[in-house]
Formats: sequence, structure tokens, C-alpha cells
Amino acid sequence: MDGKVSIFYLVKLIKIREKILKRGSMQIENVEYKENTSLLEAVIVHDPAKIGKKPAVCIFHAWSGRDKFVEEKAHMLAELGYVGCALDLYGKGVLGSCYEENKTLMQPFMEDRLLLQKRVLAGFNTVKSLPYVDGEKIGAIGFCFGGLAALDLARSGADVKGVVSFHGLLRAPQAMESKCKAKILALHGHDDPMVPPEEVAAFEKEMTSSKIDWQLHIFGGTMHAFTNPKVNNPEVGTVYSTDADRRSFIAMKNFFTEVFT
Repeated sequence: MDGKVSIFYLVKLIKIREKILKRGSMQIENVEYKENTSLLEAVIVHDPAKIGKKPAVCIFHAWSGRDKFVEEKAHMLAELGYVGCALDLYGKGVLGSCYEENKTLMQPFMEDRLLLQKRVLAGFNTVKSLPYVDGEKIGAIGFCFGGLAALDLARSGADVKGVVSFHGLLRAPQAMESKCKAKILALHGHDDPMVPPEEVAAFEKEMTSSKIDWQLHIFGGTMHAFTNPKVNNPEVGTVYSTDADRRSFIAMKNFFTEVFT
């Protein structure tokens, strides 16, 4: 029994070492770009050992700004063979540090969805222009507010192959016609107080009327922000779920394997 345990931990250590070495081989770039007069900055992660143009995944941050959480997701996507692109919606170096700051940063984009669309398109076009990106194979993911941003990228009619919303806001913009061509995967917590059932139903109706390829995965007993342990706050309805985090990541991997094939 002791020998089996020792082998188990040896294999585990080898896998950890391989992961560290792989992370160390990744190329990380800070790429500045503009939307109108706003200076933005993306963090791009990719494996330079992979020759030729690669599929890319744009990553849209939650309401606090482009933080370490989405930069970590860029690394994880690069390890899957994609170009991971943590994009910026607020401006270079702009991060909220509390509830009120985050709300203040997000509110202009919630009130003006055309502004949000321009901002997400600026990031998408920057990614598409990167020399190592296959411009025909670009996807997008987003978390919370970023889930809405990713969906609005698809609604804009951009040539994005597939979009994944993680516990994202689902409400469609008013007075803006959806031109969505992308495949859609929405990953939603059943008990999310920030996305009530009527909003989910409206999203289903929107997706169906758009006649696109869409999926909605609902995790039972799961609240908002289920992928982020650092924002765990049951009082406001943000609760991390190990199972929903793991299952949603697997669903995303399978989705991009399909849409990029």
C-alpha cells in the first residue's frame, strides 16, 4: 500500500513539474490598443513552439477589470493550444477594489450597450490582427459582466466562431438588432440571484428566434460567480462551486474543440 501511495505522489509531482515547465515556456505579451481615445491593454499568452497560426480565445473580465483571474485563464487556454487573450474593457491599469468602485466602472457599459459593443470589437479586432492568430478561428469567453461582453460580441455580428458565458448577465440590449452568427454556450447557476428566471427565459427566446446553434447548461444548487473562489460572498449571492467550476471548464473545452474543427 505504501508503495502505491508513493507512486501516486511521484506521478502527481511529475505532472506538477511538467505544468510549471510548460508555463515557463509560454510567451506573454502586453499589447496596447485603442477604442476611440481610450487606451486599453491586453495580456496575450501563447506557446511560441507551436508553428503557424493558432486559434485564439478572447477573455472578457468581470466588473472589477482585467485582473489576475482572467490572466490565469489566458494561461490555461494557452496550455490547451490556443492563444489566450485577456482583454480590457475599462482602460490600461484601471481596476476596481470594492463593490462601489466596480459598480461605477461597469455602469456606463450597462447603460450604453453600443459603447460596450465598440469596446469588445476593439479587442476582437486587435486579437484578429496578431500575426500568430488564425483570424478564421477566434472564440470568446467571459465571466459575469464579461459574459455579457462576450455575448454582445456575438450579437454584433463579428466573425467569432463560438462564445462561452460563465455565470454571465444574459439580458439582450434594447433597440439593437442581434446579428449573431456564432455558436453560443451559456453556463449558468440555477440559484443565481443576479440572473433571475425571467432573464434566462428571455435569453432562450432570443437565441431561438435568432436561429443559431446555442446551448444553456444550468448547474443546480449553484449561485453567481461559481468559478471564482476569491469573490465568495453568500450574502450577495456569489458562491464558489468546485464542481460547477470543473464541469464548466470541461464544457468549454469540449465546445471549442467542436467549433474550431
